[in-house]
Amino acid sequence: MKRKDTAAAEHVLIVGGSSGMGLALAKRLLAAGSKVTIVGRSEHRLLAARQQLPQAERLRSIAADVTREDEVARLFRSVGPLDHIVTTAADITGVYVLLPEMDISIARNVVDSKVIGPLLLAKHGAPVLGAHGSITFTSGIAAYRPAAKGSVVAAINGALESLAYALAIELAPIRVNVVSPGWVDTPIWDAVAGAGKAAALNAMAKRLPVGRVGRPEDIAQAIQSVMHNDFISGTVVHVDGGQRLV
Repeated sequence: MKRKDTAAAEHVLIVGGSSGMGLALAKRLLAAGSKVTIVGRSEHRLLAARQQLPQAERLRSIAADVTREDEVARLFRSVGPLDHIVTTAADITGVYVLLPEMDISIARNVVDSKVIGPLLLAKHGAPVLGAHGSITFTSGIAAYRPAAKGSVVAAINGALESLAYALAIELAPIRVNVVSPGWVDTPIWDAVAGAGKAAALNAMAKRLPVGRVGRPEDIAQAIQSVMHNDFISGTVVHVDGGQRLV
């Protein structure tokens, strides 16, 4: 595949593109003229996302569970050549508990969604990427600012970053990077904090040097920058409002 010279020519696959950071990235890329394929497990959520993304002629949605290798292989057989692969997907429901209360089956689900899924995306996606393509994972602040009840999330974010370092060497010249968000106001907080979401986010905003928590668009902008800078590989880009410093 020849290197693409314009955004209008590129094809980007976004796993987790039906909500939050992935949806914000899809909007941004479509507005720039890119072709975008969004992937998620829920047909209903993908349909809802399509209604928020008006450039239907350059948008495709595919339902797939990226923790299942057969579905990932099927995904890449159907999607065609790609320039970039991004995953923002995570299933962390029920994992924020103290260790004595930990349900190991739930912990395994989180590992599958944030480590095994990205590994499978790289395994089956790399062959359809051009030599100047990229793979971008999303980790998170928990790898650097772990807290009680967050042991599993801290571990998987650290593991994902180490995976990216290794893949950047193995898959070169394909670039592999990680964007590490801080606290971002996305729907995932409804599951994590429930009714306490607003209070938790407001308290963190007061602590951060930038004076606010993140927005999905902040992370989308960073991912797009990493995708298009062909001198960045094997790197973690922090988009956390200075949270590692406080």
